Amino acid sequence: MEIKKLNIIITLGLVAIVGILIAQLLWTRQAYNLEDKKFNQTVNIALSEVVEKLSGGETSFAKNPVQNIANDYYVVNINNEFHPDVLEYYLKTEFTRLQINTNYVYAVYNCHSDKMIYGKYITPETKQSELKKINFPKHENLTYYFSIRFPDKATYLISSLRFWYLLTFALIIILLVYVYSIYTIIQQKKFSELQRDFINNMTHEFKTPLSSILLATEALNKQESVKENPKLQTYTSIIVNQSIKLNNHIEKILNVAKNDESGLLLKPKKIRLLPFIEDIAETLKQKSENLVINLEIEKNITITADEFHFTNIVYNILDNSIKYCESSPEIRIFSVKDTKGLYLKFKDNGIGIPEKNIPQIFDKFYRVISKKHNEINGFGLGLFYVKKVVRQHHWKILVENNKDQGITTTLFIPM
Repeated sequence: MEIKKLNIIITLGLVAIVGILIAQLLWTRQAYNLEDKKFNQTVNIALSEVVEKLSGGETSFAKNPVQNIANDYYVVNINNEFHPDVLEYYLKTEFTRLQINTNYVYAVYNCHSDKMIYGKYITPETKQSELKKINFPKHENLTYYFSIRFPDKATYLISSLRFWYLLTFALIIILLVYVYSIYTIIQQKKFSELQRDFINNMTHEFKTPLSSILLATEALNKQESVKENPKLQTYTSIIVNQSIKLNNHIEKILNVAKNDESGLLLKPKKIRLLPFIEDIAETLKQKSENLVINLEIEKNITITADEFHFTNIVYNILDNSIKYCESSPEIRIFSVKDTKGLYLKFKDNGIGIPEKNIPQIFDKFYRVISKKHNEINGFGLGLFYVKKVVRQHHWKILVENNKDQGITTTLFIPM
């Protein structure tokens, strides 16, 4: 069901982004067409004003003297003689007044020979040339005309719509990032499923022979020859203890794989903190004779937590402090309260953790390379599990090195 929902969400998101992109492209195209139409209208008005001024206010055209021959090419009929410099002056004046700030080329023609008499390329920075007289051929009843072309019209229109194009480009980038993110999520999901299936199959294959070993050892312990031989009893107890230890590791791996898939099911209840931690400390002291645990917790402090998972949190923290200590382990457990909540601190005298490795210690299967790395068995799942439980409780956990030696692990439990 979750995969089906994920596929629906991905599809809807992709359709939405593609739909927005298509709409944006259509709007941009429409905006470009409107800007092109506006430009043509503005040029027509400007050229009509130029004709009016060149004709001295007396125009006798039966139709519009300005003809839009092509998208960027205009032809303007003039009945009267005019000086090219005067034409250039009026063109600059009208284009400046109507804010047509782009390059253009104008040319003066003789309709009888259909040859260009004069032409010039104008940019907004072009200075007005000095007045010079050009003699036009005198032909009765002939109309002189000039043409004007805007070679950079497309660039000019695009620059005026740069906001639309930037927005379209941003949407394309968002679409590409979305597609890449979805691809990455799918690949990670496939990898996670393969990893979980491998762990489940591996642990299942381990549990079957392990159960057989425990049953065989239990049957062996009932034999009279074993009961009467202290050495054999020692060997069988070693087999049982190590088998139980291995079984606990396998259960831990199975729990992590299961929780990754379905999440933790918490059953919160009120817990009296001091006697709860005292019980865990006593259990650990029975396994480690040299262990010293000092408790400095107020008797009346209670918290709301899942008893089973909170036990595992405390056990994992204390167990790490014991394993990563080169001398006799000494652990100080104390609490600090303020207006924000309760800080439960575990301070040990172990070998510590390099500062650069602290951010990774809660990652799955991560183990810090240290002097005791090869001596200590483990899979790098303890602190990963602790972090997962802490997050599910909406708590926080912090690990920092002490000034002298060891580390201090802090559990923050909000009020």
